[in-house]
Amino acid sequence: MEEKIKARLEELRVGLRNDGGDLELVKIDGKVVYLKLVGHCGSCPFAMMTLKQGIEVALQEIDPEITVERVQE
Repeated sequence: MEEKIKARLEELRVGLRNDGGDLELVKIDGKVVYLKLVGHCGSCPFAMMTLKQGIEVALQEIDPEITVERVQE
């Protein structure tokens, strides 16, 4: 499952990069994916919405129990 998550995140990074941002995978702990948003995404007021309604929903296509948590500096 970890490889599927990483592959899906790579696909999602394209959209983030188009907006001047990116994501960093910090770790995967079971079904919890810890991500750090960087660039414009790191300071965007919609960052949590991007994580929960965008990235998390996309990852839940792999497994509905996956959750995403934000890691900040």
